[in-house]
Amino acid sequence: MRPDAYAGLVSRAVALLIDVLVLLVGTAALYIVLIEGSNLMLGGTPSWVRPATGVLVSALPTAYFTLAWWLTGQTAGDMLMGVTVVRADGARLGFLRAFLRALVGLALAPLWLAGMITTLVDGRRRSLLDMAFGTAVQYAETQPTVQHA
Repeated sequence: MRPDAYAGLVSRAVALLIDVLVLLVGTAALYIVLIEGSNLMLGGTPSWVRPATGVLVSALPTAYFTLAWWLTGQTAGDMLMGVTVVRADGARLGFLRAFLRALVGLALAPLWLAGMITTLVDGRRRSLLDMAFGTAVQYAETQPTVQHA
């Protein structure tokens, strides 16, 4: 594959920023629905709702990235930036690889961000996260258009 088919630092960083914004909105919505919704409908918040909400909010980023990369290869940010996450051989990610990539990337977020610097020197623009999990971030292929006469 051509080197310019791989997404670079700016595309990845903007996609990640969009994903952070999506997760902030999702977290706020989850909080409002569970905490404020129970308060409104029940006249108070049961003691188990706050810890359950904390668990769900904590799991949301990992679930978001895992499911997006596994099911489509793209998060919302990736879609908007026109990139997709694939295995190094170009195949789609399996669930386990997507989960581990998300879990480690989020657990070591500063390393995930700093590791994107390697996209500037790697021939396939791989970050440290890509190197660790055998993945690549490519520009999504567009389907050729068929001209009708």
